[in-house]
Amino acid sequence: MSARRVTAAVTVAALASLLVIGAARADGPAISTPGSPTVLANEPHQLTLTWAPSTWIGDPAAEQPINYEVQVPLGPNTYRWLGTTSATTITLTDLAPGTTYRIAVAARALGGYSDTSPATTVRTADGRATVSYLNLDWAPTNNQIQYALRVTNTGTGPLDLTTVRVRYHLRFEGGNTSLVPNCDWAALGCGKIRQTVQFFIPPGGPSPMSTPAPPYPPPGTPVPGWIELTFTGGVLAPGASTGPIQLGSAAPIGDI
Repeated sequence: MSARRVTAAVTVAALASLLVIGAARADGPAISTPGSPTVLANEPHQLTLTWAPSTWIGDPAAEQPINYEVQVPLGPNTYRWLGTTSATTITLTDLAPGTTYRIAVAARALGGYSDTSPATTVRTADGRATVSYLNLDWAPTNNQIQYALRVTNTGTGPLDLTTVRVRYHLRFEGGNTSLVPNCDWAALGCGKIRQTVQFFIPPGGPSPMSTPAPPYPPPGTPVPGWIELTFTGGVLAPGASTGPIQLGSAAPIGDI
């Protein structure tokens, strides 16, 4: 083989190896998986978390700043976003006290991403109140939920009920998020109770160019959410409770 042919063969081989490396980075994560979050501080309404950092996989010359998304996994490719940071420590606020969270971290950057870290399960510290729950409807396939709650002041000082939030977690099995909450009876009066519905549609809806647009989420896709209960007024002395609060919610048949 002549010298010219040898040079050409080496050049072709080098180009082929670059193509293989480029395909590997396009098909998989370009950033290593961050460590599972660990708890630095746990308070009733907030958590401070830290984790091992991610690094770029491959040529460091292509590195870009890495950001971290802190999230609650809800199902396959479904999560609730809690916060974003460029550091490896974050303080999450506005959390519910005495509540268990599964928290994971994923790394994102311009031109790269990582797999999501293993989730850490942590329960926030109890606040100044506890909630008692009683199920009043044991039919799993009907179109309504009925339950009773009681809020008790477990602190050493007065508890302003306007600072209390109670969340009843549920899942809309049929994908239809129509739900009408109501108060059937309450010892402190239904006029002091407000209820709102929150749900989290899985990401990745139909393309806006689709004509006609298919229904989203597809029928039968479970949609997680909750009913949040708040109070317009009232103060509980230490050891006192609201008394029973009987609540119900109804939806089209098969939707919850």
